[in-house]
This record gives sequence, C-alpha cells and structure tokens, in this order.
Amino acid sequence: MSAPRDGQALHALLEEQARLKMRLQELQQQRKELGDSPKDKVLFSVPKIPLVFRGHTQQDGEMPKKSLVSNLRIHCPLPAGSALVTFDDPKVAEQVLQQKEHTIDMEECRLRVQVQPLELPMVTTIQVSSQMRSQRVLVSGFPANLSLSEEELLDKLEIFFGKTKNGGGDVEVRELLQGSVMLDFAKDGVAQRLCQIGQFRVPLGGQEVPLRVSPCMNGEIQKAEISSQPVSRSVLVLNIPDVLDGPELHDVLEIHFQKPTRGGGEVEALTVIPQGQQGLAVFTSESG
Repeated sequence: MSAPRDGQALHALLEEQARLKMRLQELQQQRKELGDSPKDKVLFSVPKIPLVFRGHTQQDGEMPKKSLVSNLRIHCPLPAGSALVTFDDPKVAEQVLQQKEHTIDMEECRLRVQVQPLELPMVTTIQVSSQMRSQRVLVSGFPANLSLSEEELLDKLEIFFGKTKNGGGDVEVRELLQGSVMLDFAKDGVAQRLCQIGQFRVPLGGQEVPLRVSPCMNGEIQKAEISSQPVSRSVLVLNIPDVLDGPELHDVLEIHFQKPTRGGGEVEALTVIPQGQQGLAVFTSESG
C-alpha cells in the first residue's frame, strides 16, 4: 500500500518543480522579446521572486557586499496521508531522519510511517540586466510616522517636484512602491537635474521631510538557477494510514516525535494532511 502513496508525494513535488521551470521559461521569453542589453549587469544571490533588492551593485566580475530580499514566500504541496513536523532544534530533525521508518505503538495497533527530508526549490542565483530610465526618478527616505494617505502623499510630491524652482517639471506618472515613490516626467533632463541635486526638504504632513532623489533603474532577469535546498528543522512524514481522526492523529504524532528515545525532541509545529485531502505549506524568509 505504501508504493502508490509514495508515488502521489513524488508526483506532487514533480508538479511544483515543473511549474517553476515553466515560470523560468516565461521570464526568459519576456527577456528575449524586450531585447538583450549587456550594459550594467549585476550578479547577486537571492531566493525566488518577488524581490526587493536592498544591497549594493558592483561592476562585472565582482560580487555584491550585501543583498537582501523581502516578501519571500515559497509554496510546497503536501500529499494526502502526510504530516509536516518542525522541531525547535535542527539537530533533532537530523536524528529523526536517521531512521527512515518509524513505528508508532498504540493501544490497538501499530502505525508504520516513513520520514524524509523536506526540500524546497530555490532560485539560488539570478542575473539581472539593468538600464537607467532617463525620465524617471525614485524618491525615498519617508519617515514611518508620516500621517498621509497614499493619494495625499502622491499629490504633494507631484506639486513639489512639478515646480521649476525646485528643479522639477510636469509629472506624467507617479507610483507608490515599497518604501519609495516613482515619478515619471514629461520632459527630458528633469530627472537628471533632480538626481544631481539629490537631497530635498519637502513639506509633508506639517513638517519638512528630508528626501533623497535617485535614478530609476529598469531591470530584466536574464538567467536564473534553481536548486533544491533542505529545510533544516522540518521533516516530512509519509504514508500515514487512515485509522485516526485529525486531532487524535495530531496528538499521537506529536507525542512520538517528542520522545528522546525515538531520536525526537521539542516540536515547534505539526501539520497533518489526512487521506483524501491535499495541503500546502507556505514558507517565508524566516522559515527553516
């Protein structure tokens, strides 16, 4: 009975891998349609998109000193008759995995289940080609306690940077991004002039706020490499028979994997996917 269920788990993981490969092919096709631009290439190691780059850029051949990514969310399918166990200590997960099959003694029967490492598909390296947008700038440096709505903030920035006395000009597009605002000007030369000035004190919410204006870069993904990486504190339990209801099965598994005699330890989280159901584990940048 275990072979079909093993096949279901493998099938689900292969489907996720295929989905990621299709996404990579779509990105590569978009890059071909927009045209290659070898100028200003930047190499940095990051998990999968969506990405917010907060590091430093270097010339070709040099690696950046720092790069950070936020909003990382990786979806991992969980097959029917499985459980995801996350321990406080990654060493406990290693100990549990040393025994591929676990026997759980109960009053009326024994449960035999298999355990295996949980691996996630991760984009380990991407190559980005960037190009400066001549009519766009990024405005940043907004304080966290700014008491303005999105529309009010955009209006005030458009008014301020629309004045020629401030070095600005007519604003065609404005957009609120994560931690910054993009402004697109109607005429050439305005964005370059503002970037040369760099620092501005802008009246916002009854105070003068120091803001920074910098060039707006347009980036395109040229190459991405995907590899499977283990989740250090988690194990996947497979082939759980349909003999107990959800809450009771949860308690039985938690008690078993907390026993030091079984190589277990303190369980931080445990999720059970009963037979006939499918689950989805969502990992964030703080997981693992």
